[in-house]
Amino acid sequence: MTRENLLKREVLTSQKIAKPRAPISPGIRCGNVIWVSGQVSLNANQELVGAGDIEQQTRQVLENVKSVLEAGGATLDNVVKVTVYLRNPAHYHTMNEVYREYFPSNPPARSCVQAGLARPEFLVEIEAMAMV
Repeated sequence: MTRENLLKREVLTSQKIAKPRAPISPGIRCGNVIWVSGQVSLNANQELVGAGDIEQQTRQVLENVKSVLEAGGATLDNVVKVTVYLRNPAHYHTMNEVYREYFPSNPPARSCVQAGLARPEFLVEIEAMAMV
């Protein structure tokens, strides 16, 4: 791979996710690395999926992460680091049950923190980094 290709910055998006309202890119690919911005439980129509339900929201968030990765030619198997932001730490166990379905073996490195999210109805936000 040439130096030019390593430094080329490609914005990643997907028709399967909500178009960002904030000045962010859903994902960036630079060389062999993909960074997926924090995804929340909005579908492509800007509708909240799973109001009040951490299981449904986690599933939608991970589907959104998966869609951005696919736009960059990657899969969840390429993910090396994840950060999970939870509004309520009491949701940790349920979030993990869903998370385990998406990363059933050899899960990526991960941090999980309690955070105030952009909107009060968001229970979880997840960002990821992948190597392709």
